[in-house]
This record gives sequence, C-alpha cells and structure tokens, in this order.
Amino acid sequence: MSDSASQANGSPAATAGPSLFVSHASGDAARAEQLVKALLAAGCQVWWDGMLQGGEAFQSSIEAALDRVDAVIVLWSKAANDSHWVRDEAAVGRDRGRLVPLSLDGSLPPLGFRQFHVIDISGWTGKSDDAQFLRVLAGIAAVSGRAPEAPVVRQVADAAPAQPNRRLVLAGAGGLTLAAAAGGGWLLLRPKPAQAGTIAVLPFRNLSGDAKDDYFVAGLAEELRTTLSLNRQLLVSGAASASGFRENDADPRKIAKALGVTSLLMGTVRPAGGRVRIYVRLVEGLTGLEQWSQSFDRSLADVLAVQAEIATTVADALVSSMARDDGWRGQRPGSAHSSTAFDHYLKGQALYQSAASDETDRAALAAYDAAIKADPDYGAAHAARARCLVTLANNAASTTEADRLRAGALVSARRAIALAPDMAEGHSALGYLLMAQLDLAAAREPYRRAMELGLGNAPILAGCAEYFAHVDDFAVARTAVSRAALIDPLNPRVFRSRGLVEYNARAWPEARTAFTSALRLQPDMNTVQSLLGDMALAQGDTASARRHYELEQGAVSRMRSLAIIDGKQRGRAAGAVHMDKLIREFGDAVHFQRAEVLAQWGETQAALTSLEQALALRDPGLVLASHDPMLDPLRTQPRFQAVLRQIGAKL
Repeated sequence: MSDSASQANGSPAATAGPSLFVSHASGDAARAEQLVKALLAAGCQVWWDGMLQGGEAFQSSIEAALDRVDAVIVLWSKAANDSHWVRDEAAVGRDRGRLVPLSLDGSLPPLGFRQFHVIDISGWTGKSDDAQFLRVLAGIAAVSGRAPEAPVVRQVADAAPAQPNRRLVLAGAGGLTLAAAAGGGWLLLRPKPAQAGTIAVLPFRNLSGDAKDDYFVAGLAEELRTTLSLNRQLLVSGAASASGFRENDADPRKIAKALGVTSLLMGTVRPAGGRVRIYVRLVEGLTGLEQWSQSFDRSLADVLAVQAEIATTVADALVSSMARDDGWRGQRPGSAHSSTAFDHYLKGQALYQSAASDETDRAALAAYDAAIKADPDYGAAHAARARCLVTLANNAASTTEADRLRAGALVSARRAIALAPDMAEGHSALGYLLMAQLDLAAAREPYRRAMELGLGNAPILAGCAEYFAHVDDFAVARTAVSRAALIDPLNPRVFRSRGLVEYNARAWPEARTAFTSALRLQPDMNTVQSLLGDMALAQGDTASARRHYELEQGAVSRMRSLAIIDGKQRGRAAGAVHMDKLIREFGDAVHFQRAEVLAQWGETQAALTSLEQALALRDPGLVLASHDPMLDPLRTQPRFQAVLRQIGAKL
C-alpha cells in the first residue's frame, strides 16, 4: 500500500485514532493488507512494511515505529511462528505492554507469547461489522487506551438486547449497557485526558514476626489499592497481577515493566503492642529511583486516618495539580469509622477470599458481623456480608436454609447501598444476589450501577462481563473484560471470565485460548477443564473431551463430566457410576448437572424434569442454561423454553 492510499483513508496527522504497527510473515502479506485497510477505515493510524519506500532505511524505520505506536498487532500463523522478524517485533510489543495478538489460521503463538489472549480471525472475510473484527477493535482499545473510531461498533452494540460451590459460576458482579455509558461503551477503556500514570501496589511485608498479622498487612495494601483506584486520574494494577511481586532483590524496573506501570508503591508494616509502624515508598518504574518515602508510626486506632493520608500523598506525588474529580479525598465510600471494625473486616476478607470451605465462609461471616457490631454504618462490611451470605446460600443443604440466607443478604446489600450509594461493592452484591435468585432482569440495574462505580476494580469488571454474557450483551461483556485485563493482566480469574464470555458467544477458538491462559496461571482452577471438554465434545472430538474431563479439579464438575463421557462411550452403566456418586454426595444441589448428563445421554424427558426441579429449588446454575452446549438436545422442547422464560434468559 502506498502513502497515497494511506492519505486517501486519512493521514496520520489528521487522524485521532490509535497508532498501530502490524507485524506479519511475508507469506501473509495479502491478509495483512486486508486488515490494514479495515483498520484505516476505523480511523486508526497504521504502520506496516507496505508503507516503506524504495531506499528507505528498513531497520531504523521499523525500530522507530515499534517504539512510538499505541499497539503492536501481530498476525500469528504457521509461517509467522517460524519468522525471527515477527518474534522480535512481537517481543517489543509484549515488553512495552502493547501487544495485540491475532491468529490468521488458528495457530497458537510460539512459547513466550501464549500468556496473552489471542483473537482468532481465521474466518474473517474482511467485513468491518464482523464479530471477529469487532474483537480486534476491542483488543486495540484495551491495550492502547484509545478506541478506534468505528461507527459500526456502536451500531452493533446499540442493537444488542437489552457446582455446589457457585462462587466460580457466579463470580463477581457488575454490568452496563453501552447505550447507558457516556459516549458509548468504549469509554470504559479510555483513560481520562488528565490521567497521570499507572501504579501497582505491591504486597506489603509483615515485619512483626507473627504470621497471625499477615491478614492485616495484606488487607492494608488491598485497601490502599482500592482507594487509589477510585481516583480516575490513576490506573491501578489489580491485586492478582501485583501479588506475584514482593519487595525483595528484584529490580523495580523489571517489576514495573512486567506489570506495565509507571510507578510502584512498596511498603512494610510492623504491628506491635497496640501500635503500627508503616513504611511506604513510591518508586519510579522507568529508572527504579525512589520518588518519595515516609514512615508512619501510629496507634492502631489511627490506622484508618493513616490509610487515607498515604493514599492522598501518593496521588499528590503522581499528579502534580490534582483536580480530585468525583469528590476523591483519599478515602473510599463505605469505609470504616472504627479501627476495631476495620480489623474484623480484614479478617473476614482474608477468610472469604481463601474460598477454602463452608467453614471458612461462616468464619468470614462472623468476622463481618463483628465489624458491623463495632461500626453499624460500615458500608463495605455490609456489602461483604451480603456476598458471603449468597455464597453460603448457594451451597445450602436445604431450600429453607438457602431462602433464609438470601433474605439476610438482601437486607445487607440494601443497607450497604443506603450507607454508601457511590460504593461499587454494594450494588455488586445486590446484583450477585438477584442473579443467584435467577431474576436476571432485576439484576440489570444494580449491575449497571456497579459497573459505573467499579471501573478500577478488575473482579467487579470481570463479573460484569460474565453477567452480560449470560444475557447476550456480548459487546458490553467484551468491553468489560478487556478493561479488567488492562487493570489486572496476570489474573487467572480475568482470563476465565474472558473465556466464559466467548464460550457463551460460541466463539470457541477464542474461549479455548482464554481458558488455556487461565490454566497456565492457575492449573487447579475449577470448572475450566470441564468447559474445554464441553467445547471439544460439542465439536465431535471425544478424545480431547475425555482428556479435559479427566483433568478437571472440581468434584462436581469432574463427576458430571465423567458421567457424560463414560455414558456416551462405554454405556449407561459406566456413566451411572459417576452419576450415582454425584447424587449421593450432593443430592438436590446438582439437579442442573444431572440435567446436563441426561440430555447428553439422550434421556430428554428425564433431563427436562431435572431442570424443572432445579428451577423449583432456585439452583443458580440455571443462569448457564441458555448457552450451555450440553443442553442443546433440549432447546426445541417447550418445557425447556418455559424454564428459560421463567428466569428471563434467552430462548
């Protein structure tokens, strides 16, 4: 493509869209040009080797372009995987945190590049309104922070319709229709013009010498991270990504580069004798030099004031003339007024996030109750209590117990919202509850509000993505999960949420890539192997399905999956061994899984009966029903459609 062609589509000087570098193997030049034309039409500035003029210094032009563009798009293929040029260019994009990997032929990237979500465009015909190209634009927006000017994206978005442990099935909350977002859903991916930089809060070190204080030290760092994320002039790296790095001998420059941030906040905490000494330092990521440091020696009763003081001081150091928009004052909505309440809350958070068992969840609930007793107006504690009650309800042994727990969750969620209307966690908890109660329509508004308030919270964004994928708002879901990945790029739960979005959309190559990335980061993650197996089985690859099913770590998902594959391959008696064990161990809590097995065995009426029983018990697994390929044999059945109508799911 010549310079004249570029000017015909809008010269770089006149275009406001992101600047892009497109890397490809020489044998893929025709496909690359097809993509370049579509990107130019979307208002992007594109550099590729088709622009080089005769006699131009080839290597210097490439290096200059790679160093200045907003995103590096790599077109992986069998040929590209063998190209040292493509690998080198991809490495620059990866190291700059600007990589957008695409697959032209379904090939996975070479080792060293597989931790990134790869968008499969092997079936793309060149149309700008094709779903595969829209995912490319979403990827560019997520990486560059600048959205391509693509009117067709907004048109498509505006047209979108409005296991016993269910924590993974219904992880998180949030959501937002694109029409409701100011300027469209792409705004979620754009930093504000005044945004000064990015920061990661690394895990603080406990210097007390007592492991019993670990919860307090970890919780203090997480609260600082949450508080800073509410300042919209800052982009704060998520907890999961930052947790892989601790203050040690590692070069801060390498940590900042790996996390894609400009600054690091490091700290140590020494609680002792009713007092706490907190030492924090702000380090510049590019040079590794210390920008600011300070020691705070206070009583534990003053720890809340210290937290706000640290957050404000850090923000002031990063933003020289801070506007403090949206009323940001270094303290998040719903925070505690009592250090005793704060301590109980942090204990509850540590217990709940361990996700170890019902016992730890009940211990977390007791800690939240203690926090609320010490500070009845502690909004964050009420929100956490609501979420914990929903999780316990999802695992309850009886419908009566589940109903009691959910009623308590409703009271707590509404109390949290009343105390702190601008706190994302309260709306998130209410949405989570309503979805668990299978009232998908009622859940939309709290999810929408949680999304508006939780743009700096990767778990909330990832949960938003899952909810909107359940109700077929895939444009919103992809936007939300891209933002979550931008904030927390090494979080396996974010990759899992991305996989669920694409799984529900039946974009199975993209789902497979995301799930594989999640497992690479957390090999024992529940349900992911079963989802990979379901996709393989739906595509007729029973050998791959069995391999994934046998690797599944979750007890319910593993038994359900082995019942399906053994029943299909080795006969009903072999499958019944797993089915009987599933029912014996989990009883009424697994009617949804029983329906999946029976549907795959061809026992349609029995499967429908199990689904109806799941509905009567308000089994939250039913939110998966409208997209679950294991239930495809039932889709034309009036009884199945009646179940979907009753929960507000797509027919």
